[in-house]
Amino acid sequence: MNQRLTPRKQPRQKRSQETCAVILEAAARILETDGLGGLTTNRVAVTAGVSVGSLYQYFPSKEAILAELIRRLRRSLLADCQIAVESVRGRPLEDAVDALVRASLQHHLVRPALARVLERAEDELPLEEDLRAIKGELMKLVIGALKDRNVANADQVAFDLVALGHGLASAAIASGETDLESLFSRLRRATLGYLGLPVSLPEPGAGGVTAA
Repeated sequence: MNQRLTPRKQPRQKRSQETCAVILEAAARILETDGLGGLTTNRVAVTAGVSVGSLYQYFPSKEAILAELIRRLRRSLLADCQIAVESVRGRPLEDAVDALVRASLQHHLVRPALARVLERAEDELPLEEDLRAIKGELMKLVIGALKDRNVANADQVAFDLVALGHGLASAAIASGETDLESLFSRLRRATLGYLGLPVSLPEPGAGGVTAA
């Protein structure tokens, strides 16, 4: 199964990279409109305008396409969190919470329907090993943000907060929730409550999260 989740080859030339991107975008559009049940390699190839043989040069199965989309989603999450941490460097813990909670939802904004399907697919595919490095980087990022603000037992606190955030966000998104501003507010309250911080309103413009 793990072999079926790994791309056959990594595109290195510009034309190959463009072909791979077209295939992934075609799969994303199918997932947005018809969900996991609508995804087949034949349909992806037709939608992408490539031959099935060309698709199989890169992806040995539809699961491999799904896995690559999930990897990209998680890399996007990590990048958003890195930007968030840098944007509040030297600022209080509450500001860091606002930035990281917002970043944890950011990758759901542009294409919420796709994000919902990929969240569900991630639970069904054996991707733990593939995503371990990304999750490790995310954990280090949160630990560093907590240590910079003198939070005691930062490793355990980071683990709990990441689990809390992922659990609440995943459950809400999987249930079809589209009011991401409400989800931001609830996740923020839960995080501040865990940290023993007062639940005040975020600064204007700091917490607005709305679906596209």
